[in-house]
Amino acid sequence: MATNFVDRVQLHVGAGSGGHGVASVKREKFKPLGGPDGGNGGRGGDVVLEVDPQSTTLLEYHRSPHRVAGNGRPGAGDERNGADGEDLVLPVPEGTVVTDGQGTVLADLVGMGTRYIVARGGRGGLGNKSLASPRRKAPGFALLGEPGDALDIVLELKTLADVALIGFPSAGKSSLVSVMSAAKPKIADYPFTTLVPNLGVVTAGSLRYTIADVPGLIPGASQGKGLGLEFLRHVERCSVLAHVVDCATLEPDRDPMSDLDAIEHELSEYVADDSLGGRPLSERTRIVILNKADVPDAQELAEMVRPDLEARGLQVFIVSAASHVGLRELSFALAAHVQEARTEAAEIVPQRIVLRPRAVDDSGFEVRRENTPDGELFRIVGDRPTRWVRQTDFANDEAVGYLADRLARLGVEDALFKAGAVPGSTVLIGPVENSVVFDWEPTMAAGAELLGARGSDLRLDEPARPTRAERREQFHARKDGQREAREDLAAERRAEVWTHRDPVEVTESADSDDDG
Repeated sequence: MATNFVDRVQLHVGAGSGGHGVASVKREKFKPLGGPDGGNGGRGGDVVLEVDPQSTTLLEYHRSPHRVAGNGRPGAGDERNGADGEDLVLPVPEGTVVTDGQGTVLADLVGMGTRYIVARGGRGGLGNKSLASPRRKAPGFALLGEPGDALDIVLELKTLADVALIGFPSAGKSSLVSVMSAAKPKIADYPFTTLVPNLGVVTAGSLRYTIADVPGLIPGASQGKGLGLEFLRHVERCSVLAHVVDCATLEPDRDPMSDLDAIEHELSEYVADDSLGGRPLSERTRIVILNKADVPDAQELAEMVRPDLEARGLQVFIVSAASHVGLRELSFALAAHVQEARTEAAEIVPQRIVLRPRAVDDSGFEVRRENTPDGELFRIVGDRPTRWVRQTDFANDEAVGYLADRLARLGVEDALFKAGAVPGSTVLIGPVENSVVFDWEPTMAAGAELLGARGSDLRLDEPARPTRAERREQFHARKDGQREAREDLAAERRAEVWTHRDPVEVTESADSDDDG
């Protein structure tokens, strides 16, 4: 039989990566050096979980567990930024609990429209236009886009209802839901007819509440026997637990008291999730429904065990789903318990939002000294250094130098000195599974540094325009220099510094030399 209801899936989600920035130089006619104009890359898309009233199962994610958001587009020249990646919105039913691979609860999605960003997209890389500054006028590099978050999560649907009908298989739970509400669950005369919870809405006077038909429980359910854990999960959120006891069972080793004791034992053994209230199921409000009173022997048995149940402090109702006997009283009694539970819940003070700003002396990173079989190494742990490493294009020497400048300004070099690092020490930056490894050199000057600061271009330096007084002074200085040059030439001419020879004599001398 095909599966139509799934209440627990493992999902592999990946947010979009940010687009790369671009290194570009503006080129126009008559403007050969227009400066950097590379645009920024777009942001990667997020993976968002949203409560959708039309969603009732996690079956879609069971069939397709890999979900990835859109990547950001790279930047372009002429200061054109890349487009942001499209967010991936995943609809989930109300009551879905999100946990990570270690079982830590990340979110409890209750309330229509509630959204939770489970994986954030990577930042887009900056283009060389955004990296330009008065000290770095012509960056020849751009930053790469960051990869988006990628993780495995578990979605677990825990039914959201006010009243849970619990009991052995074929106790008549589905029949009660069908006659007390408009729900139409599957009803048959064989055990485990109900394999998934059925929800129904009951109206009692001016109060409306939801009732859930939880699949049948058996001894050992709290240990996982008979899919007991899968069924008990849907009871955690219910404030009222109603034991449905079959008084007309034909099994020789069962009776109402033993059935109730067996289910109570399973409830006491099941540990509820602390994030959903943490109150054991055995401490919830409980009533007993003695069902199938339309059978004469069942009616007699119900009247017999009723005093014993009331002696335990339990409220008892003798009903029949077939003849509708006692259903009105049961409906209003459940409404009273639900109203009381809602009143108590309304008095709970909501949890305050605690802001924890970063300390003023927090450097944002940490240097760890580790001893490994390959020798001693120093690992730099921190969000900012890790992000900077991811954004660096190591094929570009100028980008690597820019990374070194950023790390030096952050204080990484001083921290490495204090940790005992020496020139040539192995330094790792980034996560353990994908670290960048390099041999540390505290000071290094490249030949390009002799030409000016990194990211500068002397051709783009525009000298300041001279003032009118400065131009007049330069003009008179040129005129004075020309006058002095003319006077010097005239003086040399009068002093016969320059000697002239007769052209004829020179010619004759040349002829005589030829003849000789």
